[in-house]
Amino acid sequence: METLVFLFPQFNLMAKKEEAYFKGPQHGRESTMKADSSRQQDKEKKSLTRFGSQENVNCQRKTTSSNIAAATALRWSDSFEELMENADGVETFFQFLRTEFSEENLEFWQACEEFKTYDSEKKLLSKAKNIYAVFIGSDAPKEVNIDYGTKMAIQTNIARPTRSCFDAAQMKVYSLMKKDSYPRFLHSDLYLRLARRRGPGALMSRRRSRSCVFDERGGGGSDEPSPR
Repeated sequence: METLVFLFPQFNLMAKKEEAYFKGPQHGRESTMKADSSRQQDKEKKSLTRFGSQENVNCQRKTTSSNIAAATALRWSDSFEELMENADGVETFFQFLRTEFSEENLEFWQACEEFKTYDSEKKLLSKAKNIYAVFIGSDAPKEVNIDYGTKMAIQTNIARPTRSCFDAAQMKVYSLMKKDSYPRFLHSDLYLRLARRRGPGALMSRRRSRSCVFDERGGGGSDEPSPR
């Protein structure tokens, strides 16, 4: 064989070309597969980010209205429930949460409220997986702060979701906003600017748990509960 190669060196060159031919495309396919996989992962991440910031979780927000009446803003201080039942109150609270980088809590709560309106099993499954991917999973772009046990229960339940499968997590997030964020909201400049707005000749008061009254000059008043 060596003699043949020596006499006909073109055989050896052909063998090398054939070897390169069979190795080259395989290597190229592996590189292409890796590139495709990387692009797919990037698309999935972008998709989740879009889901977490657009219409699927009701996150297209309007700017807080400058026409909110002072009397309306004052009612928000009566209770967190009063605030959350008012559309302008919810939007104002969202603007405040953004300043604290915790707006995902309200977005999650709203996503859960919307989720409860679905009847179709197919839609429940799709939306449940989306909510989990955006707010619950370990790589969620807007992960909310809930305990491990609640997370695991959701992970199990979303295989066959019902409209109540996020209730425990939603309640925990609601409680967190009520006990932690809401008191700071009532002391924020954003809220105080709305609560102290007044018309000509109107008395202006701000009630926080109905215990703090401001007169026309903005001074502090009695700590006694204001009369109804």
